[in-house]
Amino acid sequence: MPLRAGIGYDIHARNPARPLVLGGVTFEGEPGLEGHSDADVLAHAIGDALLGAIAYGDLGQHFPPGDPRWKDASSMELLRFIRAMVEGRGGRISNVDATVVAAAPRLAPARDAMRTNIAQALKLPGGRVSVKATTNESLDALGRGEGIAAWAVAMVELPE
Repeated sequence: MPLRAGIGYDIHARNPARPLVLGGVTFEGEPGLEGHSDADVLAHAIGDALLGAIAYGDLGQHFPPGDPRWKDASSMELLRFIRAMVEGRGGRISNVDATVVAAAPRLAPARDAMRTNIAQALKLPGGRVSVKATTNESLDALGRGEGIAAWAVAMVELPE
């Protein structure tokens, strides 16, 4: 089957009244992110990349922020729905590669857990999920810790 690539991006402002969830991992003691669901920017970027690979629009189209069904929803559950959309088109997810841009927290201690959560939601071997982290070196709002962003690329095998 031909391979198709998709790219995803998401960004959320910090919200100290909420827990921080990235890749399905809750970071205790860290200010969370503003959003309708659990605001997991990593999962959202991956979801958008997968939807892009199958030309199915974007996250907001399928999980609108005004829809009460998605209020505080787990983004791992959203990834399961998106995986089902890929499979419904006869596709198979090959791999995902994502980068989180954040001043804090340090993601390295939770990287394996995030990869495992994402791999399970997408029914992929762990070696097909990459999660990286970087900072913006104190430049701009992300560098000052006012928000967190993520970029993702997904490869999907999809019949013509």
